[in-house]
Amino acid sequence: MMRRHRSPTSPISTPLQSAPPKPPAPPTGPRGKAARAVLAALLAGCAALTAQTAPAAAEGPPAADRTPAPDRTHAAQPRGTDWSRALVDSTTTRFTPTSIGGWSYPVGLYLFGQYGTYQRTHDARYLTYIKSYVDRFVDGDGNIGQKFNSLDSMQAGRLLVILHHETGEDRYRVAARKIRDRLKSYPRTGDGGFWHADTDSRAHQLWSDGVYMVTPFLVEYGKEFGDEAYTDREAVEQLNVYARHLQADNGLFQHAYDESRTASWADKDTGRAPEQWCRAIGWYSMAAVDVLDATPRSDPGRGELLGHVRKLAGGIAKAQDPATGRWFQVVNKGTQEGNWTETSCSSMFTFALSRAAEKGYVAPSYQGVARRGYEGVLKKISLGADGLTNLTDISIGTNVGDYAFYIARPRQTNDFHGLGAFLIMNEQLRKQR
Repeated sequence: MMRRHRSPTSPISTPLQSAPPKPPAPPTGPRGKAARAVLAALLAGCAALTAQTAPAAAEGPPAADRTPAPDRTHAAQPRGTDWSRALVDSTTTRFTPTSIGGWSYPVGLYLFGQYGTYQRTHDARYLTYIKSYVDRFVDGDGNIGQKFNSLDSMQAGRLLVILHHETGEDRYRVAARKIRDRLKSYPRTGDGGFWHADTDSRAHQLWSDGVYMVTPFLVEYGKEFGDEAYTDREAVEQLNVYARHLQADNGLFQHAYDESRTASWADKDTGRAPEQWCRAIGWYSMAAVDVLDATPRSDPGRGELLGHVRKLAGGIAKAQDPATGRWFQVVNKGTQEGNWTETSCSSMFTFALSRAAEKGYVAPSYQGVARRGYEGVLKKISLGADGLTNLTDISIGTNVGDYAFYIARPRQTNDFHGLGAFLIMNEQLRKQR
């Protein structure tokens, strides 16, 4: 497949494995238009190959007690399975680009993970599938029917940057610019943190989840379109503002903070939610590593962010379940009744620790913690009788609540939160084997 040439410092290869050099860019003028027309035709041809119907994802068993269910893997687990390829092939068999769902952050996360697999394998079907999904929402002029009134709605914007990078089609820049422009008027706390959503029910609130929905997009957008002076500084500062409000003494993060102290879950003195929910912390950990990867050492907030990341890494390592290598749904309460090890956050922590150790943000010894996490997560993926992958024990999307609320969240199989996190983790950990 013809791809548009970009500098090797492109943001797209920063959070994941760097892609090899690309062929020269299509020429400008009539020849360039012709070249891109050929690319469009190739993508359209490949799209037909990806259209297959899909059964709905199955839901796993409900949480019961603290004792983890035994790890069950398919008896005929093949040695040396490329789990990223197997998972992507299985998911694109189950869902077409139309049936996979609407514009959302779980689908956006999954497809970003699929793009990482594409970067390594160069399987054109994987990129074509992403393009077919995004083209449902972006027309030929770059119009996109999203108001971007929540951070969650911005996460899939990373796919717009990817497609501009890969195809050079200006409509993806136009659509991505709508997120950049929305941030100019997006509501903030008094110290500059983006609200989780521009709604009455989320006013004045920062959720640890939220930084992943916007900060990786910011640094990738900045590099692709030459806007780093704003985007890098904003991304680092958002992570620091969130950490100042949400990071606890044990290094982990409370799920949310309410500046107004009016939310039912907010402590009247601190504004913090009561629990340390694993995936919220996982979102922050991945976002922080992605932003550190993409921003210069000279950034004035980088030293503070490194401090938050190192404190967080220590808290994550201490909370790892020694029996499974994974992490619990309520991270700091693994010994309490009903708690269970959750697959998506375990994947997120594994990726973040491995990447941070590789880049020198934390001590090399954290690679050992990541390897144990990786081994634990791999016990949650298997091949079914139909030859398709199943990834189990993934918490569904979650609001802010108390301990009983989190441990009662349904556990699903093949939920996109887990599929995307697994792919991002697996592409990182493959390099460390």
